Amino acid sequence: MGFLWTIIFMAVVGAAIGAVTNHLAIKMLFRPHEAKYIGSWRVPFTPGLIPKRRDELAKQLGITVIKHLLTPDIFKKKYFNDAMKSKANDFVVKQLNKNILQSDKTVHGWLKLAGIESVPSLVNAKIDEQVDIQFNRILAKLENETIRQIAPLDWQEKANSKVGDIVSYILHKGEEFFQSEEGKSTIKKLIDDFLSTKGTLGNMIQMFMGDSNSLVGKVQPEILKFLRAPGTKVMLENIVQNEWEKLKDRPLAEMMEGFDFDPLVVNVKAYLREQLAIEDRLNYSLNHYFPGASEWVETQMVPKITNFAFVEAESKLEEVLRKMKLEEMVKEQVDSFPVARLEDIVLGISKREFKMITVLGGVLGGLIGIIQGLIVFLTS
Repeated sequence: MGFLWTIIFMAVVGAAIGAVTNHLAIKMLFRPHEAKYIGSWRVPFTPGLIPKRRDELAKQLGITVIKHLLTPDIFKKKYFNDAMKSKANDFVVKQLNKNILQSDKTVHGWLKLAGIESVPSLVNAKIDEQVDIQFNRILAKLENETIRQIAPLDWQEKANSKVGDIVSYILHKGEEFFQSEEGKSTIKKLIDDFLSTKGTLGNMIQMFMGDSNSLVGKVQPEILKFLRAPGTKVMLENIVQNEWEKLKDRPLAEMMEGFDFDPLVVNVKAYLREQLAIEDRLNYSLNHYFPGASEWVETQMVPKITNFAFVEAESKLEEVLRKMKLEEMVKEQVDSFPVARLEDIVLGISKREFKMITVLGGVLGGLIGIIQGLIVFLTS
């Protein structure tokens, strides 16, 4: 009977020692959270294993994250693939169509959203300013330059070639005029005026030549003969050509002197405002001006931009991860994480397993106690 009680006693003691030892070992992973001192002497096994090795743990976690958890290859496999690219493309197209391209908001509304007010007034003022600037620039240029300097060479050559046509036209019209009754009346008036200014000489001419009507009949054929003569045309062509050459070398400012250009400038400004109609144009949506924009964005623009963005992001991924310094971020987060909170998380997740370890310690301690009891009995 004493043997049985000895075995039971040693089994109970062994089980208690095993269970308590395992329980304390689990607790000593986290507790105490801080080092304990008696005077200047630090109590052994304080703080607990995890608080004591927090710096090393944080450093190893950071290295593990960089080398095994958040590597560039993992990011590329997870995010830089055709499926993710397709999702990004669809998302961008959907947002652009919904919020911009197919929106009912007018151009004026978009400008107002961007903080730009009174656009018609600003645009019209800019138009007036540019018209004044350009017109003053043209006038300044014309004041110092001639037709020969400003007009293109082919224009000048074209004008030179038209001198003969102009002279022919003038002579033809002159013939028609002097052959008409109006021309005869003009010749008669000229003769009368000429004779009236000559006094006695005029009377003598009329006496020998007859009255002014007779003189008209004699003068008119001579005028027509003069106009039809080849030499007349050559003479007039030379005169016109010489005057044209002189005219090309005169400053344009001389020819424009006395002209008031203000009404012209006002009309140009009014015409531009009327044609641009800025205020009316701002009251339409973007879809009104770009009806095919949605299709173009979906098939052309967004795929190219998305593809470019993915290629560039993938090529810069390693550099970005390096600049993010994830290892340091993980270390800082672990260093700043309260040990008590970490203990609650670990125990909350593995509470059942830790109980089983404590029970297992008790079971093993009990078995060891029984074995010890048997050894004591056999050796006594």
